[in-house]
Amino acid sequence: MVKASKGTRRRTRNTLKKAPRLRGMTPITHEFRTFDVGERVSVVINPGIHYGMPNTRFQGKTGIVTGQQGRAFVVELHDGNKLKTVVTRPEHLKKAQ
Repeated sequence: MVKASKGTRRRTRNTLKKAPRLRGMTPITHEFRTFDVGERVSVVINPGIHYGMPNTRFQGKTGIVTGQQGRAFVVELHDGNKLKTVVTRPEHLKKAQ
């Protein structure tokens, strides 16, 4: 039997698929988004940009920005009952309402 892959994008065929109208290059302005400390953000992974991509288990989760680390932002969110820290680039974040 073949050994199962253990890569970072395994089992993500539907999760990391762009909608037909959103395919192609994303606007450069997504890279320059800024978030303030204490702001609520949602993790919305952009599959076209691999750098600074969080793990797929955090797709759709909402958390609070607690700081900045280089160009990336530090986001604290709950994964079940545990509080987790995710470091991700702004292309994968969106302001939450």
